[in-house]
Amino acid sequence: MTESATEPTRTPAGAPAGDALGRALSAEHAAVYAYGVIGGKTSGALLRRATAGFDAHRARRDQLRTLITQRGGTPAEPGPTYRLPFEVRRPADAVRLAVLVEQRVTTAYLELAADRDPALRRIAALAAQECATRAYGWQPKIGDPFPGMGRGGADFDVAVPAQGAETPAPDVSGSEGPAGTSGSEEAQPEPSAADGQ
Repeated sequence: MTESATEPTRTPAGAPAGDALGRALSAEHAAVYAYGVIGGKTSGALLRRATAGFDAHRARRDQLRTLITQRGGTPAEPGPTYRLPFEVRRPADAVRLAVLVEQRVTTAYLELAADRDPALRRIAALAAQECATRAYGWQPKIGDPFPGMGRGGADFDVAVPAQGAETPAPDVSGSEGPAGTSGSEEAQPEPSAADGQ
């Protein structure tokens, strides 16, 4: 069974933070993987930015794993590899992927920010702010007015997708990807390939 960064991750029944904490962890697992790819397609200042993003997401991932364990849950392990929403061939593709990753992780933390625990709300708010800042650093322009809200705001939907439902992500560039796919396809784990991609 494949799982995307935006689909629910199962945590043990009775876990105080519910599935939102598990979904945030899944988003961080996917982000760490994606930043490995981003780093491989960049150099110079972009590579330094990719390394900083990788380190930040890895630290948040480890923090979420600890929180889940402290609450009596079992943190989900990452998939062996993830299917990216489009092929990353050049630095421009890497930048586009980085922006998309940060937007999706921000969305995962927005759900966690609604938890009853004030400590979790604070962690989620800070993490979402960091993601939004990184996304702007990669592509300094204002996209959607609020993650999950369309450009006009009329298509704002607060519904949470059910297990296995596909959720279209915002189109970062407004154009088709290099292989004729849009940037709105989900990143999903796949079986490991010999080259690790």
